[in-house]
Amino acid sequence: MIKHLTAPAGPSQLYTALFLAVAMAAVVGAALGFEHIGGYIPCALCLMERDPYYYSVPLMILAALAAIFKAPGSMVRGLLLVGGILMVYGAVLGIYHSGVEWHWWAGPATCATSALGVTVNAGDLLADINSKKPPSCDAAALRVLGLSFAGWNVVASVILAWIAFRGAFKRA
Repeated sequence: MIKHLTAPAGPSQLYTALFLAVAMAAVVGAALGFEHIGGYIPCALCLMERDPYYYSVPLMILAALAAIFKAPGSMVRGLLLVGGILMVYGAVLGIYHSGVEWHWWAGPATCATSALGVTVNAGDLLADINSKKPPSCDAAALRVLGLSFAGWNVVASVILAWIAFRGAFKRA
């Protein structure tokens, strides 16, 4: 199995990297859409869950470019592995956040701090401070089919990690 990591990259690795770049961008884009279009203000853990995607998308683009320009297979496959590891980390963050939402364990002390909407009028600043409260990490903003955003992030992260690992270890 380890021998596959040093084999030359082929179309499988290229297509996997391209698919992952688009899929990962779509997942984090959906989160940003729910925030900026849907009005769901993210909590501190929600923002942390986006980080693996912010790092993985450029890595997958780099992996695709490396495959296109015939870089060593170990580089392309290594980038896919790193993307998979980042998605596993994203899944762990999602599991932790889901556990906080279900009150299985306590969240971090930073749970009450989050990015709020920007006030343009300085006169409204004090009123906004008193009226706007950041969401708590232990309250799911929305549940779809029983899963919160954090729960769906676990599903997406596990699937994307599996695809990345499969692409890394697959023969050309």
